[in-house]
Amino acid sequence: MRSVPEGYGQFCPVARASEIFAERWTPLILREVLEGNHHFNEILKGLHRVSPSVLGERLRRLEHAGIVETRPNPTGRGSTYHLTESGMQLADIIRALGTWGQQWLELEREHLDADFLMWRIFKHLPIDKLPAQRRVMRFDFKGEPSSYWLVLKRGAPDLCYTDPGFGEDAVIHADLETLTRVYLGQLELRKAQGAGLVELEGPRAILADLPKWFPLSGFAAHARPVKYDPAMRAFVPTR
Repeated sequence: MRSVPEGYGQFCPVARASEIFAERWTPLILREVLEGNHHFNEILKGLHRVSPSVLGERLRRLEHAGIVETRPNPTGRGSTYHLTESGMQLADIIRALGTWGQQWLELEREHLDADFLMWRIFKHLPIDKLPAQRRVMRFDFKGEPSSYWLVLKRGAPDLCYTDPGFGEDAVIHADLETLTRVYLGQLELRKAQGAGLVELEGPRAILADLPKWFPLSGFAAHARPVKYDPAMRAFVPTR
């Protein structure tokens, strides 16, 4: 009896490439390394729901395929992960995949995750636009059990899952879907405030700087704008 191959069993380059690239978690691993996250724990946090053992297996598979290479950790023990010349050629595919998803796929409730949103906001903070003096912003999401503290300081920002003990300069009360859509570039922050879906507490001078440092997704330029329809209690496309 003829055995069934693990892959597609086709010589077609699309099939052979898909056996590697289309494996679960692999495109997201490449996304993280492409964004400059070279340490294992950085990649792990960026993927959020993958197990360390699965991540390790995927990285070994990518290294075996010549897409990822390990280098000595310049700051300590262990290794760092980098894209090879072969891996860098996949960058355009990653960007095209993200652009397509931004333009054509709807955001559903099962896609919402406060931990992942706050991690993406933290990792994409524009360092040069952060205040020189430390500012602590607390984020409260409606219906979510936990708060998040974003410590803003030029050169040394941090994301805390418990109160860091510095006091709070401002508090952001938000609907999770709303702030996710703001991050994705589908909705302007001021319009979210106008709809009552984002409420800000704190000194006006500090809150006025919020739009300056609040980051947007790298795919925000390709977003389809939405607005909140109170009658439907849902976001609807504006075009």
